[in-house]
Amino acid sequence: MHYSENIDTKYCSQPPIDSNPYLNSRFFIEINGLIAGGFSEVTGLQVETEVEEIKEGGVNDYTHKLPKGTKHPNLVLKRGITNSDILWNWHRDVVKGNIDRRSGAILLLDFEGNREIRWNFEEAYPIKWIGPNLNSKESSISFESLELVHNGIYKL
Repeated sequence: MHYSENIDTKYCSQPPIDSNPYLNSRFFIEINGLIAGGFSEVTGLQVETEVEEIKEGGVNDYTHKLPKGTKHPNLVLKRGITNSDILWNWHRDVVKGNIDRRSGAILLLDFEGNREIRWNFEEAYPIKWIGPNLNSKESSISFESLELVHNGIYKL
């Protein structure tokens, strides 16, 4: 059997190619079309479809699992704290009741710095800002993080 005979072309536009995976350390965050700075970590890049289990009378070897809805966890952006107040001010505006929803993207880069994968998130706004853990006995980088709610993630 040829390799191509085992490929379901419904889900691929071209045959799979053997390539190296991208590093998880080469990425940028874009908010409202502008690069929002260098972040050291992004978590919450996840989409999960919930299912409802239905038991059918007389069928004991499995249960039917039907899709219910899709969940998008909050995104958490973490970076070394600087004198830039952009993230702080965005969250402060939300605290004051001024909800400024912004769309953005997480851009994964290849080894040469070219944009290869893009995940868009829509209508996001911050719900939590976390400042650095300060300790006079350590000499590590101070980090801040911003947690964003959003209306979904889409891969382009």
